[in-house]
Amino acid sequence: MTAQGPDSPDGAGRDRNDAQDAAREAARTAGLLARQLGRLAGSAGRSLWRQSRDAARKAGTAAGSAADAAAPIFRRDGSPARTRAPEEMPARRQAPTPAPDSGSPAARSGLIGRLRRRPLIAVALVALLLPIAVLAAYVLAAFATLPPLGGVVPEAGQRALVVEADDGRTFATRGVFQGEKLTEKTLPPRLAEAIVAIEDRRFYSHWGIDLRGLMRALWRNAAGGGVREGGSTITQQYARLTSLNQEKTLRRKIQEAFLALRLESTMSKPEILVGYLNTAYFGAGAYGADAAARRYFGHGAQGLTLPEAAMLAGLVRAPSQLAPTRNFGGAKERADLVLQAMVETGAISQAEADKARKEKLTLHTPSETPPGANYYLDALQADVRRLTQEPGDITVRSTLNLDLQSLAEGVLARRLDAEGAKKKVGQGALVALAPDGAVLAMVGGRDYEDSQFNRATQAKRQAGSLFKLFVYLAAYQKGYFPDSVLVDRPTQIGEWEPQNSNNRFRGALPLRSAFALSVNTIAAQLGDEVGMPAVIAEARRLGVQTELPNVPSLALGSADVTLIDMTRAYAGVLGPGVPVEPYLVRAIKGGVPQPLYQRSPPKPGAAMDAQVQTMILDSLQAVVDSGTGKAARVSGVAVGGKTGTSQDFRDAWFVGLTPDMIVGVWVGNDDNAPMNKVTGGDIPARVFHDFVERAQKVLKGRKRPAPSAARAETVPATAVAPAPAPPLPPAPIPNAGGEVRGVPEVVNTGTLSIRGRTVRLLGVVGEGGALARQLARYLRRREVVCSGEAEMRCRLDGDDLAALIVTAGGARATEDAPPDLIEAEDQARAERAGLWQRER
Repeated sequence: MTAQGPDSPDGAGRDRNDAQDAAREAARTAGLLARQLGRLAGSAGRSLWRQSRDAARKAGTAAGSAADAAAPIFRRDGSPARTRAPEEMPARRQAPTPAPDSGSPAARSGLIGRLRRRPLIAVALVALLLPIAVLAAYVLAAFATLPPLGGVVPEAGQRALVVEADDGRTFATRGVFQGEKLTEKTLPPRLAEAIVAIEDRRFYSHWGIDLRGLMRALWRNAAGGGVREGGSTITQQYARLTSLNQEKTLRRKIQEAFLALRLESTMSKPEILVGYLNTAYFGAGAYGADAAARRYFGHGAQGLTLPEAAMLAGLVRAPSQLAPTRNFGGAKERADLVLQAMVETGAISQAEADKARKEKLTLHTPSETPPGANYYLDALQADVRRLTQEPGDITVRSTLNLDLQSLAEGVLARRLDAEGAKKKVGQGALVALAPDGAVLAMVGGRDYEDSQFNRATQAKRQAGSLFKLFVYLAAYQKGYFPDSVLVDRPTQIGEWEPQNSNNRFRGALPLRSAFALSVNTIAAQLGDEVGMPAVIAEARRLGVQTELPNVPSLALGSADVTLIDMTRAYAGVLGPGVPVEPYLVRAIKGGVPQPLYQRSPPKPGAAMDAQVQTMILDSLQAVVDSGTGKAARVSGVAVGGKTGTSQDFRDAWFVGLTPDMIVGVWVGNDDNAPMNKVTGGDIPARVFHDFVERAQKVLKGRKRPAPSAARAETVPATAVAPAPAPPLPPAPIPNAGGEVRGVPEVVNTGTLSIRGRTVRLLGVVGEGGALARQLARYLRRREVVCSGEAEMRCRLDGDDLAALIVTAGGARATEDAPPDLIEAEDQARAERAGLWQRER
């Protein structure tokens, strides 16, 4: 008879009564067994005492007889005469003893006596009976502490979050997917057949415990020298998931068996199977078959195809290791085993299995989240919590441009790797905003896996000369002009005496030049003239939210600020109104057609005075054209910006503006240690230049190179990626020198040997070892065509070989490499491909 569901009041009451009955039954059984064990122990103790007493008496009698037999006969004078022979000893008078029956103490003492004469048998009996007694007591204890069915309530996990980029590509997921609960009517037949075939073929015939399957698993594990197969039935697994913890002990296995028997007596087989599929973990944050189907394939469980059902069924054995988002190859191999198991059980034919193996499986979501994008996702998650509290799985359309994000990560990492050690720079951050405040890219540090602290949004550091923007804005509001002249001279305001970075004075300078050259004394004079309250008001108006002390040194950036605040402040110079509000979420969708949130077009803030805006833009452009920010110049792009360096070179900044975006860059050290004379016009301005120069291709619609076929060899293929973007057009091969054609031998990933001639790939720093061996396997028996002089560009099936290798993380690009190879390296760094992989 089928038990009522736990959701009904009657069913809930019956479950509580069942639990109480089970507890009372366990207590009664425990008491009974305890009394029986006590009686057995008392009886054994009394028997042992009687046996030892009788043995002692016999030993005394035997000793007396031996003494009489050995006693000498003495003469009267005390000298020994002779020893009495045994036959001369007088016979003792003994009363006849009746033959004892088998149950009498005498019979038992006789048995003990025989065991005493055969000690090895006695030891063997003790060795046999003692473990049995201990095991019986252990089983009793496990039964006495049996938890009620369904006693484990899973913790409420974070709701599932599916994140789309600004172009609709899904690139990340977070949280726990719950999906919908399956019922007997909605259970997909193929999924049921697959899970039974691979997990418990005798599910419909056993009574909760499959002794045959258990023996088979023990035999295979012993033969294989390890745990290769489990012996738990689906019923036992369901009991463990809903009533027990995951500890691996004998006690838990015994309780699991008891609960499986109880489940089989209270639920039907279909109910058990449905309950198991609704509870099992399928990896990647998906609990239940429906959640897993939505997580991996983008639709509910009822829409599963045969190969999809086989893949899901194969995950439950090792969900964390086989999750297709992490290990697609392993998940596919396991799915093939499931299909073969279904053939063996008669669920499908061999032809159906072969056809299913050939079908292409495409994941709805990408492999794992790109590591660097996690800084952005942390900030986005906080915004989502603020915007909606609706329960259930949600999909978020974000502002992130995946190509710009990958480019930002690669550019910053490349620059810090090249110069960081020499210049004592440990960390960096970058934020790119659209003019309306949309966050296009965010890098919060060199490596999210090493540190989750977001230096773009959380780190508060001294702004240095970057803060002069607000001083000059306040001055232009008060009637000054870029052509207004002030004198660079020794200055004292109260007890404070500002100094220029070079400790020199230039004399009379127009404000445009003073701003471009970042002259401290003139900024201090301006701040004193307009007053610090006016400077603070300008900073607040443009969005700076940190504490700003009303002291003269504030004019030179003595206050602590965040990178995103300063970037949004500079964005206000371009925008139609201030402040510009940075945002990461465009829309949020839930389980209903109506969006849970839709960002409305931003309402412009208070418009900046047009004349003031023109003057400050002119001053910002002068910084890049002729001032401290020359390294940020980008050919063909109008760029303005400002450098900033804090005291003792502890922080270096550059925030730059183009017509398309505003980019802020910071470098420094987490422990606030000084750098080796790094200024804002050094590494930060160069990072800005590299990013903006290459971003122009992205903004004009030219996508970055997609991962190539070579990556499947140089980096383990762990997932099916989303549809790749169109690759860049092939780079031209130089028309100098002769052409070399043939099947290459790999010296390293940057050097080949073709028909006895050494070919060095242009712009590639080769790697040996495992990467070289992987490249050799990829190139085996394939012809390449190379052209050039000392260094060559080679083609493989029409693709540029150097770009394939670098994109796959098989080699580094040289400092003077062609732009396409530098972009390929940036992408490989961002994707942790090949040699850029981090140890986990």
